[in-house]
Amino acid sequence: MRISIMFGSDALGILRPPDQVAADAVTAEKEGFASAWCTHITRGIDSLTTLAVAARATSRIELGVGVVPSYPRHPMALAQSAATVQALAGGRFVLGVGVSHRPVIEGMHGLDYSSQIGHLREYLTVLNGLLTNGSVSFEGEHYRVHGEFTIPGTSAVPVIVGALAERMCRLGGEMADGVTTWLAGPKSLEEVVVPAVTDGAEEAGKPPPRVLAGIPVAVDPDRNRAHEATARVFGRYGMLVNYRRLFEREGVDGPVGLAITGNASTVTARIQDLFDAGATDVWAVPFDTGCGTDSTRRLLLDLATG
Repeated sequence: MRISIMFGSDALGILRPPDQVAADAVTAEKEGFASAWCTHITRGIDSLTTLAVAARATSRIELGVGVVPSYPRHPMALAQSAATVQALAGGRFVLGVGVSHRPVIEGMHGLDYSSQIGHLREYLTVLNGLLTNGSVSFEGEHYRVHGEFTIPGTSAVPVIVGALAERMCRLGGEMADGVTTWLAGPKSLEEVVVPAVTDGAEEAGKPPPRVLAGIPVAVDPDRNRAHEATARVFGRYGMLVNYRRLFEREGVDGPVGLAITGNASTVTARIQDLFDAGATDVWAVPFDTGCGTDSTRRLLLDLATG
């Protein structure tokens, strides 16, 4: 199983200093994981700066971020940062980018959140040109960019799109290297995400896309304790309309219905369900239900290396 482990704890609502987050990546590499991903939370540390530190402290593990919000960061500025991280990582870095959510973009940043697909299509056009060729000349509705940069020692940066809806997934296949989801279960993957991203890639004549399924995971046979912890840690996602649509599609009330919890065999089976639904990778986010995360990490490593 191609399993990535989360490093950092922003997704759990726990903010920690960047040196500790970078050290998590070192730990993941020492444990034997082949891939580790962090999140980028607007109210927390800057992920790309932290990834630069993690890149210099590791040598083998893939390092990814899912996802950097597009609206607040000009595509040329993001491309420059990403190419710099890639030079430090020696080609091990994967950049996730997405439109985020209306309360973040409009409420916090004061930016217009309309035309998400049109915005991201143009954003990816500029970003891809810079990350692939080091230069771009583009005139669009949202961006007019004519620029170039030189980052000695860098290489092409794979880009994936944070997506849940069909049109955004299709765009991830067409203009990026795939998509990453969060809290999407087998139903959403099989019926929406995988068909859309695959169609987008095929229409663009691109290789099969990557589908990274981000999901909370906890090995805990105590059902009630696990559900209570899931609701406490991840309940805030129910406040966002994009996730409410996801929950409705999956036929669940919230994150409790989608987070993977239970004993080791149950967790293994539910992770396999995600692969059977078309995920190429599962991005596991271990969380503590009250009995620590050691058992969860051991199981995930066994699945990733077995």
